[in-house]
Amino acid sequence: MTKPKNRAYSVSNIITKKFNPLEFEGAWEKTLGKPDKSFSAIFYGGSSNGKTEAAIQVAKYLTNFGKVDYDSLEQGVSATFRDALVRNHMENCKNTFRLLDRMPFEELIKRFSKPKSADFLIVDSVQYLRITKAQYYQLKELMLSKGKGIIWISQAKGKSPKGALADDILFDVDLKCRIEGYKLFPEGRLNGGGEPYIIYPDRAKKYWANIT
Repeated sequence: MTKPKNRAYSVSNIITKKFNPLEFEGAWEKTLGKPDKSFSAIFYGGSSNGKTEAAIQVAKYLTNFGKVDYDSLEQGVSATFRDALVRNHMENCKNTFRLLDRMPFEELIKRFSKPKSADFLIVDSVQYLRITKAQYYQLKELMLSKGKGIIWISQAKGKSPKGALADDILFDVDLKCRIEGYKLFPEGRLNGGGEPYIIYPDRAKKYWANIT
């Protein structure tokens, strides 16, 4: 029988509780601070603003702290995704990065229920996974129970995530990262950080020069 989860903590329990902050450095520390390993985040933005590129770049950085599974639901194993991997020299990650080709929710649950599953999951995207709010919380609780991090990639409508579920995720996750003009703008429960992260320096410079 599974041991019931403790839901009641004293102040002393909380103060002495051990957490597992990721020792981010450099640009990612300036942007995301030092999140706990079981952090949750959403990266959202309009088409052709750099969402997938940002997701691959953070995936590459996370391989310094464990294994990363990237569920490519929109693009799958495609030439465009391959090109993004090549641009970011993902071959250097060796066995710490795995691309999941349009893996559905049920298979994700099975995969991350296993003892030696990856430390981090990136879902690209919320809209293409096609899950309910209850299923979202099921995956969230599984990742928390395993001490694993999850990043949701979402399309956007204007300056907000697209759809009711993506909107719910925005208000639930630790890190909220809006992407516009090849820059990532962080907010939320940051342990430090807060500075924008530049995804494509040349494209970002051109984009922001044209609207300022």
